Amino acid sequence: MIPRQRTPSSAEPGYPDGDPRSRPDGIGWVTRAVFPGHGVRLTVGASAAGGGLRYAVVPSLDAARFLLPLPSRRVTAASVLAYNALRPPKVRASRAAIGALARTGLLGLTRAPVLTVEGGPLLWDHLADLLGSGELHAAIGIRPPDPHHKPTLQLFDDRGRPRGYAKIGWNAGTRAMVRHEALTLASLPPPVAGFPATPRLLVHTQWQDREVAVIEPMPREVRRIRKPDSPRTAAMLAVARRGGPASVPRPFGDSPFVTSWRRRTAGAAMAAAASGPQPATVDAAIDALVARDGAGGVEFGDWHGDWVPWNMARRRGSLLVWDWENHAPDVPVGFDLAHQAFQTALSTHRRPAADCAAAVDEALARHGAALGVGRPRLVADAYLIELWLRTYELSAGGAGWNPKLHPALLDVLTDRLGLTTPAA
Repeated sequence: MIPRQRTPSSAEPGYPDGDPRSRPDGIGWVTRAVFPGHGVRLTVGASAAGGGLRYAVVPSLDAARFLLPLPSRRVTAASVLAYNALRPPKVRASRAAIGALARTGLLGLTRAPVLTVEGGPLLWDHLADLLGSGELHAAIGIRPPDPHHKPTLQLFDDRGRPRGYAKIGWNAGTRAMVRHEALTLASLPPPVAGFPATPRLLVHTQWQDREVAVIEPMPREVRRIRKPDSPRTAAMLAVARRGGPASVPRPFGDSPFVTSWRRRTAGAAMAAAASGPQPATVDAAIDALVARDGAGGVEFGDWHGDWVPWNMARRRGSLLVWDWENHAPDVPVGFDLAHQAFQTALSTHRRPAADCAAAVDEALARHGAALGVGRPRLVADAYLIELWLRTYELSAGGAGWNPKLHPALLDVLTDRLGLTTPAA
Protein backbone atom coordinates (compact mmCIF):
# COMPACT_ATOMS: atom_id res chain seq x y z
CA MET A 1 0.00 0.00 0.00
CA ILE A 2 1.33 3.42 -0.90
CA PRO A 3 1.42 5.68 2.18
CA ARG A 4 0.04 9.19 2.09
CA GLN A 5 2.86 11.44 1.01
CA ARG A 6 3.96 14.73 2.51
CA THR A 7 4.89 17.79 0.56
CA PRO A 8 8.71 17.62 0.56
CA SER A 9 10.66 20.33 2.31
CA SER A 10 12.33 21.12 -1.02
CA ALA A 11 9.08 22.40 -2.53
CA GLU A 12 10.58 25.90 -2.46
CA PRO A 13 14.25 25.38 -1.58
CA GLY A 14 16.81 27.90 -0.51
CA TYR A 15 15.37 29.32 2.70
CA PRO A 16 17.91 29.76 5.50
CA ASP A 17 17.99 27.69 8.66
CA GLY A 18 15.56 29.11 11.19
CA ASP A 19 13.12 30.22 8.50
CA PRO A 20 9.96 28.14 9.08
CA ARG A 21 9.52 27.80 5.31
CA SER A 22 12.42 25.34 5.33
CA ARG A 23 10.49 22.92 7.56
CA PRO A 24 8.75 19.78 6.18
CA ASP A 25 5.79 20.02 8.57
CA GLY A 26 2.50 21.93 8.59
CA ILE A 27 3.89 25.34 9.43
CA GLY A 28 6.51 24.82 6.71
CA TRP A 29 4.15 24.22 3.80
CA VAL A 30 1.66 26.86 4.96
CA THR A 31 4.28 29.58 5.27
CA ARG A 32 5.75 28.62 1.88
CA ALA A 33 2.30 28.97 0.33
CA VAL A 34 1.35 32.19 2.13
CA PHE A 35 4.74 33.95 2.07
CA PRO A 36 6.33 33.00 -1.27
CA GLY A 37 9.49 34.63 -2.52
CA HIS A 38 12.77 35.57 -0.93
CA GLY A 39 11.81 39.24 -0.57
CA VAL A 40 9.95 38.29 2.61
CA ARG A 41 12.01 37.38 5.69
CA LEU A 42 10.56 35.06 8.36
CA THR A 43 12.11 34.47 11.76
CA VAL A 44 10.85 32.75 14.91
CA GLY A 45 11.73 33.78 18.44
CA ALA A 46 10.28 33.74 21.94
CA SER A 47 9.99 37.51 22.31
CA ALA A 48 6.95 39.52 21.28
CA ALA A 49 9.05 42.66 20.89
CA GLY A 50 10.50 44.05 17.66
CA GLY A 51 9.41 45.32 14.25
CA GLY A 52 7.62 43.72 11.34
CA LEU A 53 4.36 41.81 11.41
CA ARG A 54 4.19 39.45 14.36
CA TYR A 55 2.22 36.22 14.82
CA ALA A 56 1.81 34.00 17.85
CA VAL A 57 2.45 30.38 16.86
CA VAL A 58 -0.21 28.44 18.79
CA PRO A 59 0.32 26.21 20.66
CA SER A 60 3.99 25.69 19.68
CA LEU A 61 6.28 25.58 16.68
CA ASP A 62 6.34 21.78 16.47
CA ALA A 63 2.59 21.41 16.97
CA ALA A 64 1.40 24.61 15.29
CA ARG A 65 -2.33 24.92 14.65
CA PHE A 66 -2.74 28.69 14.18
CA LEU A 67 -0.79 31.83 13.42
CA LEU A 68 -2.53 34.59 15.37
CA PRO A 69 -1.84 38.17 14.26
CA LEU A 70 -0.49 40.49 16.98
CA PRO A 71 -1.14 44.06 15.75
CA SER A 72 -3.44 44.81 18.70
CA ARG A 73 -5.27 43.08 21.51
CA ARG A 74 -8.57 43.61 19.72
CA VAL A 75 -7.46 41.96 16.47
CA THR A 76 -5.73 39.05 18.21
CA ALA A 77 -8.76 38.32 20.38
CA ALA A 78 -11.10 38.55 17.38
CA SER A 79 -8.96 36.10 15.40
CA VAL A 80 -9.46 33.50 18.12
CA LEU A 81 -13.06 34.19 19.10
CA ALA A 82 -14.73 34.82 15.74
CA TYR A 83 -17.33 32.11 15.06
CA ASN A 84 -16.34 30.24 18.20
CA ALA A 85 -19.95 29.09 18.51
CA LEU A 86 -19.30 26.81 15.53
CA ARG A 87 -16.54 24.90 17.34
CA PRO A 88 -16.88 21.64 19.29
CA PRO A 89 -17.17 22.23 23.05
CA LYS A 90 -13.53 21.41 23.91
CA VAL A 91 -12.16 23.58 21.10
CA ARG A 92 -14.58 26.37 22.02
CA ALA A 93 -13.38 26.34 25.63
CA SER A 94 -9.71 26.39 24.59
CA ARG A 95 -10.26 29.27 22.17
CA ALA A 96 -12.26 31.21 24.76
CA ALA A 97 -9.37 30.94 27.21
CA ILE A 98 -6.79 32.07 24.63
CA GLY A 99 -9.09 34.89 23.53
CA ALA A 100 -9.44 36.11 27.10
CA LEU A 101 -5.65 36.19 27.49
CA ALA A 102 -5.31 38.07 24.21
CA ARG A 103 -7.93 40.63 25.18
CA THR A 104 -6.21 41.38 28.48
CA GLY A 105 -2.70 41.48 27.00
CA LEU A 106 -1.60 38.29 28.74
CA LEU A 107 -1.12 36.05 25.71
CA GLY A 108 2.57 35.84 26.62
CA LEU A 109 1.57 33.53 29.47
CA THR A 110 1.01 30.80 26.88
CA ARG A 111 4.72 31.04 25.97
CA ALA A 112 3.78 30.69 22.32
CA PRO A 113 6.74 31.50 20.06
CA VAL A 114 6.44 34.56 17.85
CA LEU A 115 6.85 34.52 14.08
CA THR A 116 8.05 37.83 12.64
CA VAL A 117 7.46 38.72 8.98
CA GLU A 118 9.50 41.48 7.36
CA GLY A 119 9.46 42.73 3.80
CA GLY A 120 6.85 42.20 1.17
CA PRO A 121 4.68 42.30 -0.79
CA LEU A 122 2.05 40.38 1.18
CA LEU A 123 -1.12 38.77 -0.11
CA TRP A 124 -3.51 40.59 2.18
CA ASP A 125 -2.18 43.98 1.09
CA HIS A 126 -3.24 43.00 -2.43
CA LEU A 127 -6.61 41.80 -1.12
CA ALA A 128 -7.13 44.99 0.88
CA ASP A 129 -6.75 47.01 -2.32
CA LEU A 130 -9.32 44.84 -4.10
CA LEU A 131 -11.77 44.88 -1.19
CA GLY A 132 -11.31 48.60 -0.45
CA SER A 133 -11.23 47.76 3.22
CA GLY A 134 -8.19 49.56 4.56
CA GLU A 135 -5.45 47.58 6.29
CA LEU A 136 -6.16 43.88 6.77
CA HIS A 137 -4.76 41.35 9.22
CA ALA A 138 -4.76 37.61 8.59
CA ALA A 139 -5.25 34.74 11.03
CA ILE A 140 -3.74 31.68 9.37
CA GLY A 141 -4.78 28.07 9.97
CA ILE A 142 -2.14 25.33 10.01
CA ARG A 143 -2.88 21.84 8.69
CA PRO A 144 -0.66 18.83 8.01
CA PRO A 145 1.18 19.05 4.68
CA ASP A 146 -0.75 17.62 1.76
CA PRO A 147 -0.70 18.56 -1.94
CA HIS A 148 -4.50 18.94 -1.82
CA HIS A 149 -4.77 21.11 1.28
CA LYS A 150 -5.26 24.84 0.80
CA PRO A 151 -4.08 27.47 3.28
CA THR A 152 -6.97 29.49 4.66
CA LEU A 153 -6.91 33.01 6.01
CA GLN A 154 -9.44 34.80 8.17
CA LEU A 155 -9.18 38.49 7.33
CA PHE A 156 -9.88 41.20 9.91
CA ASP A 157 -9.75 44.98 9.82
CA ASP A 158 -8.13 47.20 12.46
CA ARG A 159 -11.25 47.06 14.61
CA GLY A 160 -11.24 43.26 14.65
CA ARG A 161 -14.24 42.96 12.34
CA PRO A 162 -14.21 39.92 9.98
CA ARG A 163 -13.83 41.06 6.37
CA GLY A 164 -13.49 37.77 4.51
CA TYR A 165 -12.28 34.21 4.38
CA ALA A 166 -9.56 33.49 1.81
CA LYS A 167 -8.51 30.20 0.25
CA ILE A 168 -5.16 29.95 -1.50
CA GLY A 169 -4.47 27.60 -4.40
CA TRP A 170 -0.72 27.11 -4.48
CA ASN A 171 -0.15 24.19 -6.87
CA ALA A 172 -1.91 22.92 -9.99
CA GLY A 173 -4.49 20.85 -8.12
CA THR A 174 -5.40 23.42 -5.48
CA ARG A 175 -5.45 26.27 -7.99
CA ALA A 176 -8.04 24.33 -10.00
CA MET A 177 -10.12 23.70 -6.86
CA VAL A 178 -10.13 27.37 -5.90
CA ARG A 179 -11.09 28.38 -9.44
CA HIS A 180 -13.89 25.83 -9.46
CA GLU A 181 -15.31 27.01 -6.15
CA ALA A 182 -15.19 30.64 -7.27
CA LEU A 183 -17.08 29.81 -10.46
CA THR A 184 -19.57 27.68 -8.52
CA LEU A 185 -20.33 30.37 -5.94
CA ALA A 186 -20.90 32.88 -8.73
CA SER A 187 -23.45 30.58 -10.38
CA LEU A 188 -25.49 29.20 -7.48
CA PRO A 189 -29.15 30.21 -7.21
CA PRO A 190 -30.35 32.45 -4.35
CA PRO A 191 -31.65 30.88 -1.12
CA VAL A 192 -35.23 30.39 -2.29
CA ALA A 193 -37.36 27.27 -2.77
CA GLY A 194 -35.41 25.52 -0.04
CA PHE A 195 -31.95 26.17 -1.48
CA PRO A 196 -29.56 26.77 1.42
CA ALA A 197 -27.85 30.09 1.95
CA THR A 198 -24.30 30.21 0.64
CA PRO A 199 -21.50 32.68 1.36
CA ARG A 200 -21.03 35.27 -1.37
CA LEU A 201 -17.84 35.42 -3.40
CA LEU A 202 -16.12 38.77 -2.78
CA VAL A 203 -12.91 38.46 -4.80
CA HIS A 204 -11.36 35.96 -7.17
CA THR A 205 -7.83 36.92 -8.08
CA GLN A 206 -4.34 35.71 -8.93
CA TRP A 207 -1.28 36.79 -6.98
CA GLN A 208 2.30 35.54 -7.49
CA ASP A 209 1.04 32.34 -9.19
CA ARG A 210 -1.46 31.77 -6.36
CA GLU A 211 -5.16 31.42 -7.09
CA VAL A 212 -7.14 33.18 -4.38
CA ALA A 213 -10.84 33.31 -3.60
CA VAL A 214 -12.18 35.55 -0.83
CA ILE A 215 -15.59 34.63 0.51
CA GLU A 216 -17.71 36.94 2.63
CA PRO A 217 -17.66 36.51 6.41
CA MET A 218 -20.41 34.40 7.89
CA PRO A 219 -23.09 36.23 9.86
CA ARG A 220 -22.18 36.66 13.53
CA GLU A 221 -25.26 34.78 14.69
CA VAL A 222 -24.38 31.46 13.00
CA ARG A 223 -24.42 28.45 15.31
CA ARG A 224 -23.56 24.76 15.05
CA ILE A 225 -26.32 22.67 13.57
CA ARG A 226 -28.34 20.52 15.95
CA LYS A 227 -28.39 16.75 15.46
CA PRO A 228 -25.49 16.81 12.98
CA ASP A 229 -25.98 13.18 11.95
CA SER A 230 -29.52 13.90 10.71
CA PRO A 231 -29.65 14.74 6.99
CA ARG A 232 -31.25 17.98 5.80
CA THR A 233 -33.08 16.28 2.94
CA ALA A 234 -35.11 19.30 1.83
CA ALA A 235 -31.92 21.33 1.33
CA MET A 236 -30.17 18.40 -0.35
CA LEU A 237 -33.05 18.05 -2.79
CA ALA A 238 -33.07 21.79 -3.49
CA VAL A 239 -29.36 21.61 -4.32
CA ALA A 240 -29.87 18.56 -6.54
CA ARG A 241 -32.65 20.30 -8.48
CA ARG A 242 -31.23 23.85 -8.14
CA GLY A 243 -34.45 24.88 -6.45
CA GLY A 244 -36.54 23.70 -9.41
CA PRO A 245 -38.73 20.73 -10.28
CA ALA A 246 -37.66 17.12 -10.63
CA SER A 247 -35.99 16.03 -13.86
CA VAL A 248 -37.07 13.03 -15.90
CA PRO A 249 -35.24 9.83 -14.88
CA ARG A 250 -32.78 8.47 -17.45
CA PRO A 251 -31.29 4.99 -17.87
CA PHE A 252 -28.21 4.83 -15.68
CA GLY A 253 -26.07 2.72 -18.03
CA ASP A 254 -26.40 5.10 -20.99
CA SER A 255 -25.90 8.29 -18.98
CA PRO A 256 -23.15 10.88 -19.52
CA PHE A 257 -22.25 10.21 -15.89
CA VAL A 258 -21.16 6.64 -16.64
CA THR A 259 -19.38 7.84 -19.77
CA SER A 260 -17.41 10.27 -17.61
CA TRP A 261 -16.47 7.39 -15.32
CA ARG A 262 -14.96 5.54 -18.26
CA ARG A 263 -12.78 8.53 -19.10
CA ARG A 264 -11.66 8.97 -15.52
CA THR A 265 -10.64 5.35 -15.00
CA ALA A 266 -7.82 5.53 -17.55
CA GLY A 267 -4.73 4.40 -15.69
CA ALA A 268 -6.64 3.65 -12.49
CA ALA A 269 -6.07 -0.12 -12.56
CA MET A 270 -2.32 0.27 -13.02
CA ALA A 271 -2.10 2.86 -10.25
CA ALA A 272 -4.13 0.72 -7.84
CA ALA A 273 -2.08 -2.40 -8.60
CA ALA A 274 1.08 -0.54 -7.62
CA SER A 275 -0.21 -0.44 -4.03
CA GLY A 276 -0.51 -4.22 -3.78
CA PRO A 277 -2.76 -7.08 -4.94
CA GLN A 278 -6.33 -5.94 -5.56
CA PRO A 279 -9.53 -7.97 -5.30
CA ALA A 280 -10.92 -6.31 -8.45
CA THR A 281 -10.52 -3.24 -10.59
CA VAL A 282 -12.79 -0.24 -10.62
CA ASP A 283 -13.56 -0.98 -14.29
CA ALA A 284 -14.92 -4.37 -13.26
CA ALA A 285 -17.05 -2.68 -10.60
CA ILE A 286 -18.49 -0.24 -13.15
CA ASP A 287 -19.20 -3.08 -15.59
CA ALA A 288 -20.96 -5.09 -12.87
CA LEU A 289 -23.08 -2.15 -11.74
CA VAL A 290 -24.11 -1.31 -15.30
CA ALA A 291 -24.92 -4.97 -16.00
CA ARG A 292 -27.06 -5.18 -12.86
CA ASP A 293 -28.79 -1.79 -12.89
CA GLY A 294 -27.90 -0.04 -16.15
CA ALA A 295 -31.42 -0.20 -17.55
CA GLY A 296 -32.91 1.38 -14.45
CA GLY A 297 -34.08 4.98 -14.55
CA VAL A 298 -32.30 7.46 -12.29
CA GLU A 299 -32.86 11.15 -11.68
CA PHE A 300 -29.66 13.13 -12.20
CA GLY A 301 -28.88 16.51 -10.68
CA ASP A 302 -26.27 18.58 -8.84
CA TRP A 303 -24.47 17.67 -5.67
CA HIS A 304 -22.53 19.79 -3.23
CA GLY A 305 -19.78 17.16 -3.24
CA ASP A 306 -18.78 17.45 0.42
CA TRP A 307 -22.07 17.64 2.29
CA VAL A 308 -20.99 17.05 5.89
CA PRO A 309 -22.04 18.64 9.20
CA TRP A 310 -18.80 20.58 9.54
CA ASN A 311 -19.50 22.43 6.28
CA MET A 312 -22.79 23.91 7.46
CA ALA A 313 -24.35 26.02 10.19
CA ARG A 314 -27.74 27.34 11.21
CA ARG A 315 -28.83 30.93 11.26
CA ARG A 316 -32.26 31.96 12.54
CA GLY A 317 -33.73 28.62 11.55
CA SER A 318 -32.17 28.56 8.07
CA LEU A 319 -29.23 26.54 6.79
CA LEU A 320 -25.91 27.99 5.62
CA VAL A 321 -23.62 25.71 3.56
CA TRP A 322 -20.04 26.43 2.46
CA ASP A 323 -17.03 24.67 0.83
CA TRP A 324 -18.42 24.16 -2.68
CA GLU A 325 -15.12 23.21 -4.33
CA ASN A 326 -16.33 19.64 -5.09
CA HIS A 327 -19.68 20.68 -6.54
CA ALA A 328 -20.63 18.88 -9.74
CA PRO A 329 -23.70 18.56 -11.97
CA ASP A 330 -25.34 15.50 -13.52
CA VAL A 331 -24.80 12.91 -10.79
CA PRO A 332 -27.43 10.52 -9.37
CA VAL A 333 -29.68 12.34 -6.92
CA GLY A 334 -28.90 11.03 -3.45
CA PHE A 335 -25.12 11.34 -3.61
CA ASP A 336 -25.05 14.08 -0.96
CA LEU A 337 -27.08 11.89 1.39
CA ALA A 338 -24.72 8.98 0.77
CA HIS A 339 -21.68 11.20 1.29
CA GLN A 340 -22.89 12.57 4.62
CA ALA A 341 -23.58 9.07 5.91
CA PHE A 342 -20.23 7.67 4.77
CA GLN A 343 -18.06 10.60 5.90
CA THR A 344 -19.79 10.95 9.26
CA ALA A 345 -19.21 7.25 9.96
CA LEU A 346 -15.61 7.52 8.74
CA SER A 347 -14.48 10.82 10.25
CA THR A 348 -16.70 11.31 13.30
CA HIS A 349 -17.23 7.72 14.41
CA ARG A 350 -13.97 6.34 12.94
CA ARG A 351 -15.62 3.29 11.41
CA PRO A 352 -13.96 1.06 8.77
CA ALA A 353 -14.99 1.38 5.14
CA ALA A 354 -17.36 -1.60 5.22
CA ASP A 355 -19.29 -0.11 8.14
CA CYS A 356 -19.36 3.27 6.36
CA ALA A 357 -20.89 1.59 3.30
CA ALA A 358 -23.52 0.01 5.55
CA ALA A 359 -24.27 3.50 6.92
CA VAL A 360 -24.87 4.64 3.32
CA ASP A 361 -27.36 1.80 2.80
CA GLU A 362 -29.15 2.68 6.02
CA ALA A 363 -29.35 6.39 5.19
CA LEU A 364 -30.71 5.78 1.69
CA ALA A 365 -33.22 3.22 2.94
CA ARG A 366 -34.41 5.59 5.64
CA HIS A 367 -34.29 8.97 3.89
CA GLY A 368 -33.94 8.23 0.18
CA ALA A 369 -37.68 8.48 -0.47
CA ALA A 370 -37.60 12.13 0.63
CA LEU A 371 -35.17 12.73 -2.27
CA GLY A 372 -37.17 10.68 -4.75
CA VAL A 373 -34.53 7.93 -4.76
CA GLY A 374 -36.22 4.84 -6.18
CA ARG A 375 -33.09 2.69 -6.49
CA PRO A 376 -31.18 3.07 -3.24
CA ARG A 377 -28.80 0.16 -3.86
CA LEU A 378 -27.82 1.58 -7.25
CA VAL A 379 -27.20 5.02 -5.77
CA ALA A 380 -25.18 3.55 -2.89
CA ASP A 381 -22.92 1.46 -5.11
CA ALA A 382 -22.51 4.30 -7.62
CA TYR A 383 -21.49 6.61 -4.78
CA LEU A 384 -18.88 4.13 -3.54
CA ILE A 385 -17.38 3.88 -7.02
CA GLU A 386 -17.37 7.68 -7.31
CA LEU A 387 -15.66 7.95 -3.92
CA TRP A 388 -12.96 5.47 -4.95
CA LEU A 389 -12.38 7.42 -8.17
CA ARG A 390 -11.97 10.62 -6.16
CA THR A 391 -9.46 8.78 -3.94
CA TYR A 392 -7.58 7.62 -7.04
CA GLU A 393 -7.52 11.11 -8.52
CA LEU A 394 -6.12 12.58 -5.31
CA SER A 395 -3.45 9.88 -5.30
CA ALA A 396 -2.60 10.58 -8.94
CA GLY A 397 -2.28 14.25 -8.04
CA GLY A 398 0.47 13.47 -5.54
CA ALA A 399 -1.39 13.02 -2.26
CA GLY A 400 -0.74 9.28 -2.02
CA TRP A 401 -3.39 6.66 -1.32
CA ASN A 402 -5.67 7.26 1.63
CA PRO A 403 -5.25 4.02 3.63
CA LYS A 404 -8.76 4.35 5.06
CA LEU A 405 -10.26 4.08 1.57
CA HIS A 406 -7.84 2.06 -0.53
CA PRO A 407 -7.90 -0.85 -1.07
CA ALA A 408 -10.80 -1.11 1.40
CA LEU A 409 -13.36 0.41 -1.00
CA LEU A 410 -12.46 -2.09 -3.70
CA ASP A 411 -12.88 -4.88 -1.14
CA VAL A 412 -16.32 -3.52 -0.30
CA LEU A 413 -17.31 -3.22 -3.97
CA THR A 414 -16.08 -6.76 -4.66
CA ASP A 415 -18.48 -8.09 -2.02
CA ARG A 416 -21.40 -5.87 -2.94
CA LEU A 417 -21.23 -6.47 -6.70
CA GLY A 418 -20.27 -10.14 -6.60
CA LEU A 419 -16.95 -9.63 -8.32
CA THR A 420 -14.45 -12.45 -8.49
CA THR A 421 -10.93 -12.14 -7.19
CA PRO A 422 -8.35 -12.54 -9.95
CA ALA A 423 -6.23 -15.67 -9.73
CA ALA A 424 -2.81 -15.16 -8.19
